[in-house]
Amino acid sequence: METTPHAVNPGSDEDSVASEYLTFTLGSEEYAIDILKVQEIRGYEPPTLIANAPPFIKGVINLRGIIVPIIDLRIKFNLGRIEYTPFTVVVILNVAGRIVGAVVDSVSDVISLSRAQIRPAPDFSGSFDTKYIVGLAALDSRMLIVTDIERLMTSADMELVDSAAA
Repeated sequence: METTPHAVNPGSDEDSVASEYLTFTLGSEEYAIDILKVQEIRGYEPPTLIANAPPFIKGVINLRGIIVPIIDLRIKFNLGRIEYTPFTVVVILNVAGRIVGAVVDSVSDVISLSRAQIRPAPDFSGSFDTKYIVGLAALDSRMLIVTDIERLMTSADMELVDSAAA
């Protein structure tokens, strides 16, 4: 007996399917990343410095035998004054088969967003790069910048992460 593949129902509402996102702050802005990319959240501890690394690569840490490069997203995104507080955390990410740490000001919470809630980022006429921004989501009185963390961490300008960890 042959089975036929199920056809996608054109009336199905894919926009209502929700995904979970971890929200965090960088400066005065709130960002959201796919929770499935997050391995763990750790308190900030100064990493071991790597000579000649770009400024946004803070160094490396030993995470249970794995050498993990630490990226300060505030420096990467040119967000001004960098201050490490008791709320500063490192989000350990698993992206493209690599473990990378991202320093953020604080972690807020985990939220569910449907595709319909995420609006496209406005076109800024090339004044700055928005290729890492999936879109913007309004949640109550909050505006979240939904970020493609995997695309950011695997971009050409982050290739230095591999040499820092090697």
